[in-house]
Amino acid sequence: MDTAMTAVVRETGAFGGLLYVLPPGDNALWLVTVAGTPYEIAAPWRRVALSDPMPVADAVRERRLVWVAGQEEMARQYPRPALVLPYDFALAAAPVTSSSAVRGGLVLLWPGAHPPQLSPDERDAIETGCRRLGGLLQQAADRGDPLLPAGRPRTPRPPTGRAVSPGEAAEVTAFVDRLPGGSCALGTNGRITFVTPAAADLLGADPADLVGALPWEALPWMDVPEVEDRYRAAMVSRLPQSFTVLRPPDVWLSFELYPDPSGISVRITGADPSEGAPAASSVPAAGPSRATLLYHLMHLAATLTEAVGVQDVVDQTADQLLPALGAQGMVLMTAEDGRLKILGHRGYGAELMDRFDAVPLSSDIPGVRVLTTGVPAFFATFADLRRDYPLTVHEDGMAAWAFLPLIASGRPIGSLLLAYRRPHAFPPGERAVLTSLAGLVGQALDRARLYDSKHDLAHRLQSALLPHSLPRVPGLEVVARYLPAARGLGIGGDFYDLIRLDRNTVAAAIGDVQGHNVDAAALMGQVRTAVHAHATVGAPPDHVLAGTNRLLTDLDPGLFTSCLYVHLDLARRRACLATAGHPPPLLRHADGRTELLRVPPGLLLGIAPDTRYPTLEFPLPPGCVLVLYTDGLVEAPGVDFDDATAALAGLVEHGKPTDLDAMADTLVRHAPAPEDDIALLLISPSA
Repeated sequence: MDTAMTAVVRETGAFGGLLYVLPPGDNALWLVTVAGTPYEIAAPWRRVALSDPMPVADAVRERRLVWVAGQEEMARQYPRPALVLPYDFALAAAPVTSSSAVRGGLVLLWPGAHPPQLSPDERDAIETGCRRLGGLLQQAADRGDPLLPAGRPRTPRPPTGRAVSPGEAAEVTAFVDRLPGGSCALGTNGRITFVTPAAADLLGADPADLVGALPWEALPWMDVPEVEDRYRAAMVSRLPQSFTVLRPPDVWLSFELYPDPSGISVRITGADPSEGAPAASSVPAAGPSRATLLYHLMHLAATLTEAVGVQDVVDQTADQLLPALGAQGMVLMTAEDGRLKILGHRGYGAELMDRFDAVPLSSDIPGVRVLTTGVPAFFATFADLRRDYPLTVHEDGMAAWAFLPLIASGRPIGSLLLAYRRPHAFPPGERAVLTSLAGLVGQALDRARLYDSKHDLAHRLQSALLPHSLPRVPGLEVVARYLPAARGLGIGGDFYDLIRLDRNTVAAAIGDVQGHNVDAAALMGQVRTAVHAHATVGAPPDHVLAGTNRLLTDLDPGLFTSCLYVHLDLARRRACLATAGHPPPLLRHADGRTELLRVPPGLLLGIAPDTRYPTLEFPLPPGCVLVLYTDGLVEAPGVDFDDATAALAGLVEHGKPTDLDAMADTLVRHAPAPEDDIALLLISPSA
């Protein structure tokens, strides 16, 4: 796999690549191999949900090549990664497939100087590489090998420089030493691999302490955002970078970075003081660097703006924070009716969480104290935790904990627990960033809880307005489906009804009130009630719609309503329908032939009080299927309505009339993305 990954990067001319695996039955891609770029830069995207607005998710979900030509296009199409990696680079993402299934996704990276379009050779190399990787993943799956690594993703060995003779090496060393200033080299992981004596002298450190270390770890004064930012820019864009930084107390140094696939060459020289240069840090680095935390702060902020419900907040917080901070456990908590409420967790067993869920609030529980006071608490060891909470039992297997308040509108609404398996120091800078991260989570959680409350209310209102169940009618099979729109509150004005009139007659109605809000739902309830009332007194279809129309014109709701009403005479096996601007129904005959029942439509309900509604009578033989639907089942932007209904008729024709549930599921599954509500009613008389 490493050989194949290295080959596809080399053959496409890319400088780096990421390989994702899609486990069977999973709805997320997992990063398994990182080539040519540091894993730390790719870490925020170790897990990418198929629904995420990310190039690789689009490529896998839509089974197509996604090309992003540069920084401006990335910001326009994919603002979330553009915010975290604001550098000039080009990207291609493609699905990795085998003969039987999509196995994952491949991301390839080029410098920002790449032409605006991929060349035919590059496209061919991408397709060839994806097929090769897909075949290897298929073989691994057939062997039962785990597709996901137990630890970090694999990182194939980067290309090595050309071999030099001892004599040439001596000449190179002399050449470097004669240059003014100092020089050092960084590997693709950012660690120092070589440093000249002059560079070590400028940095004020022993060469032995520098080699193998990250610059901002070995030199605390380099732990400023600009240093790591320029390093990231060099690695991602593969363009030279420079910056100036102060070595305390008064030595200004200039750094020039020159990247290539094997790492970065760095030139260090003295510099004049620069106005506005970053201030030096006097606090030794511990844990993630300040710049790394700021990057993850931006990434989490961008991600949480797209979180909808509470579960989204839990998942996004765990996906982003745990790998970014090196933590192994997370719990999101709030208070509810005087008890602790566990909203979600990661890295902890369900049994332990169940024991704490719904326990009475007590100051002996660390998360509760933070929740009530809004003051964060950090414990580097269990001894520190035990000192503040003597009754605490060490049962979670963790060694360090951060309890962070979730603040929204100036008040604590919950607490966030981050846990580490090893003792972990929390220096002041990291504490500040962790508290800021928790603040973002708190704001997102407050919005998510409000959304969930509105969503629950909408669903309960919708459930109350729609039929709880359809009446059982001997000699008639009926199946209904309702799907709310993907946008808004998930509530709308589509409705359906089946009304038992007497032993041999039944009425069916379906309609659509304009809008996706509470007003539309309320009017839908009124329309359905009016139709039901007129139907139960035995009025024919045209009179039912006319009476309902007069009621709506009197109410003057300001919303348009379409409706189709059909009267079914099971004894005579005849049906009669009338429509108020509603899409015409389909009738599938017993032999499979499907036709559109065209009847001159009357005006939408509620426009003119004296509107007349023409009727159409037709036979209803055993084995036929009458299909009533709202326009959400067929309408899509740019698609002709007649073409859409013809396609629906084709699906009905090939469905099984003996299994209406399966037919209904098929029709709904092939509907356009539900920007509008969908109501569907299938009616079939038996012999």
